[in-house]
Amino acid sequence: MIQEIISGLAMGCVYALVSFGFVLVYNAVGAVNFAHGELVMFGGYFGLIATSWMHLPLWAAFLFSLVAMAGLGIVYNRVAYYPMRQRPAVTVIIATIGMGILLRNSALALFGPDPVKLKSFLGDHVFDVGGVIILQHHVLIIAVTIALFIGQSFFFSRTSIGRKLEATAQDQETARLMGINVNRMITLTFVLSALLASIAGFLLGPIWFRDPDVGLIVILKAFIVIVIGGFGSIRGILAGGLFLGVIEVLVASHLTSEYRDVISFLILIAVLIVLPQGFFGEKVAQKV
Repeated sequence: MIQEIISGLAMGCVYALVSFGFVLVYNAVGAVNFAHGELVMFGGYFGLIATSWMHLPLWAAFLFSLVAMAGLGIVYNRVAYYPMRQRPAVTVIIATIGMGILLRNSALALFGPDPVKLKSFLGDHVFDVGGVIILQHHVLIIAVTIALFIGQSFFFSRTSIGRKLEATAQDQETARLMGINVNRMITLTFVLSALLASIAGFLLGPIWFRDPDVGLIVILKAFIVIVIGGFGSIRGILAGGLFLGVIEVLVASHLTSEYRDVISFLILIAVLIVLPQGFFGEKVAQKV
C-alpha cells in the first residue's frame, strides 16, 4: 500500500507540474492553452534527441531540452497568441488547438508512432524501506515538485520580475500604465510554461511511454486536476494533482487498470457535484 501511495504521489506531482504551466498562461492571457500537453511531449522528445541522436549525457540532454523548450515557448507565443492578442479569447483557444495538432503531427513525422521511453537520472535504483520497495525516480519527482512549488512562491512574491508577472496576470491595462512591458511579460510567461513542460516531460519520461498522442492524455489529466483543485489556485493544483494520482494508482492496483482514464473523469464529476468550485476555488456570488 505504501509503495502504491508513493507511486500515486509521484504521478500526481507530474500532473501538478503540467497543470501549473497550463495555469500560468491562462492567468496571463485569459485563454486556455490546449497545446500544453504537446509541449510536455516535446520536452521529453528533445531529451531523446539529445541522448539518442546527439549522444549527450542525461544531464546535458536536460539542459538542451530546457534551452530548446524556451525557444519553442517564444515561437509558440509569437505564432499562437501574439497575432490574436486583440481578438476574443475563443480565437486564441482555437489557435492553441491548431498548434497542438501541428506539434502532434510534427512529432509523428519526426519520431514515428512507436512508443519510446526516456531514462531516469537515477536509473532503475530503488529504496528498500522495511521491505517496501520505492523507486528512487518517484522520490526525485516528489522532491523536484516540492522545490518548484516553493520556488514559485518565492519568485512571484519576492522578486521584481515575479511581481511584474503577477501584475500582468491580474490586469494587463493597469500593468501597462505602471510602466510594465506587458508583451515582454507575456512572452516570459510562455517561456516559463514551456520550461515547466520540459521538466514535466523529463520526469514523466521514465514512467510513461512517449508517443505523439501522449500530449492529449496529459492535458486531459491536467485539466481535470485544475478543475477539481479550483481553477487558478496554485495550492489547489498541487492538492488536485496528488489526489488524482493517488486515487488512480489505488484503483488501478486493487480494482482495474483498464478503465484508469474513465476513473479520472468519474472523480471529476463526483468532485464537481460535491464542490462545484473545486477544493480551493473561490465561491462566486451573483446578485439578481
